[in-house]
Amino acid sequence: MSVTVPGYSPSFKKPAETLRLRRKRARNTAVPEAGATDFPPGPGDLGPRRAALAAGLRLRPFPAAGGRGRGVSAASLRRNPFARLDNSPRPAVGPESVPDPTWPLASPQQELGESFLDFNQENNVTWKEEFSERTTSKQLSPSSHQQHSTYDIPSSESVEFPVDWSIKTRLLFTSSQSFTWADHLKAQEEAQGFVQHCRATEVDLPENIQEPRLSAELRCAFQQNLIYWLHPSLPWLQLFPRIGADRKMAGKTSPWSNDEELQQILMSEWSISFTSLYNLLKTKLCPYFYVCTYQFTVLFRAAGLAGSDVITAVLSPTTRGLREAMKNEGIEFSLPLLKENGQRKQKASETNLHEEEYKTEPEEEQLISDEDEEESFSWLEEMGVQDKIRKPDITLKLRKEKKEVQLDHKPESVVLVKGINTFTLLNFLINCKSVVATSGPQAGLPPTLLSPAAFRGATMQMLKARTVNVKTPVYSGYKDQFSLEITGPVMPHSLHSLTMLLKSAQKGSFSARLYTHEPTSVFNTCTQVEKIPNKEVVQKELANCGLHLKTLSQLTQLPKLEKSSLRFMEMDNYICNWRS
Repeated sequence: MSVTVPGYSPSFKKPAETLRLRRKRARNTAVPEAGATDFPPGPGDLGPRRAALAAGLRLRPFPAAGGRGRGVSAASLRRNPFARLDNSPRPAVGPESVPDPTWPLASPQQELGESFLDFNQENNVTWKEEFSERTTSKQLSPSSHQQHSTYDIPSSESVEFPVDWSIKTRLLFTSSQSFTWADHLKAQEEAQGFVQHCRATEVDLPENIQEPRLSAELRCAFQQNLIYWLHPSLPWLQLFPRIGADRKMAGKTSPWSNDEELQQILMSEWSISFTSLYNLLKTKLCPYFYVCTYQFTVLFRAAGLAGSDVITAVLSPTTRGLREAMKNEGIEFSLPLLKENGQRKQKASETNLHEEEYKTEPEEEQLISDEDEEESFSWLEEMGVQDKIRKPDITLKLRKEKKEVQLDHKPESVVLVKGINTFTLLNFLINCKSVVATSGPQAGLPPTLLSPAAFRGATMQMLKARTVNVKTPVYSGYKDQFSLEITGPVMPHSLHSLTMLLKSAQKGSFSARLYTHEPTSVFNTCTQVEKIPNKEVVQKELANCGLHLKTLSQLTQLPKLEKSSLRFMEMDNYICNWRS
């Protein structure tokens, strides 16, 4: 009974008592009487049925007569309330009955329900049909992978993936076959890989290696393709990437930061190495190299690469101050992305697209600028000397400077230098003070030089490789999943050479996740539209640069990725699907 309170309605109850009454009412409606024909209780059966009813499940009624221990036949015993009414067999456990990984997780109550089982069976059939369509098309859908880049290129299917001039910081290869052949190289195999790299030995592997673990030729070639050359070499510092590396370098020992004499020695040695690299590039003994400063990165490419018949250099990102300094040094350059955007706007105006927008915006800007100019010179009228002083025409100059400043640190600020101007750029970078930080953890540290070929003052470095074998859960149990992780500055030639090795070792089937150093993605901008007239002659001249002929052939192609880079790659039966 509830306790009445003076001044309130006689039916007033405390909240706790109200909840208790609701619980009792729910139990009374859920549990049938003992004499009901639909749910006659059996010995020991009342508790589980109450729990099932409280869970909201639909149960089958008890048999009309009889029960356990009453001498009835087995057919008249009550059935399992969670069994299928149509007596159809359960779907076979196998690879085809794997549920959709995007299917939402259900609660235990739904999983036990009979209607949920029927719906799951229908949905499973639909998923099988969709999955078969996706696998037969051999094309990655845009929603199947996460979009990492702002400028995405649709997936494509071909024997080779397009050239990617960005620097990768990590590669993660996965396959259903083991990568144990890349583990624990013998001393002889390691030494042979060093010799093959230094002598630029070209290794041609068969299309399919039956026993990769026993193939010494494969293991030596793997060691050969992990080598790159670096300057300067300071083992206690990570010299790539340099952009945004202040946090990683903080607290590290840098004895040159406050020693000007030591800084001059470091810069002198760096200038010698930089000049040596450019001479190798000019004679086509080095295909390309990178100059990584704390603010921007420069890619030098030999004549014949990326569809250009002259030496090219690409800088990104740049600032207005850097571009002005280059102009003052007499370096001729262009802004390819800015020029491309201008051509697109011109085409849009020719086809009368957004005609009103193009007309009104300049007029509004002109009115605003005129008002500002009148206000800025109104004090001359007050003094009465407005006729004696000539007003400077700075409106156009301010507009131009505003547009140039808006490009700073953006992909559109990429600068292209061609031909003899690249040598002037070399001298500019050697004498430019902005390539070296004056404060912070990178103060006084020369830029990092990365090259696929040896040069004066360079140190041989190795990409780090690690294999991992894991058990991945599937519907019927677990299956083996093998992975190979490679970390370090992975340059374009290493990416292509490693994929060629994996084609042979993994029987043409594997997938890869590619992690890019984002400031270098813009190097995939197409800088030359015209094709090289004597492409075969150019490739023959580059044959001594130390790269495999197939890799060299890929690097001579025109870039197709624009401002993006490769993010995902899948090789299936020697056919490559890639996504940027």
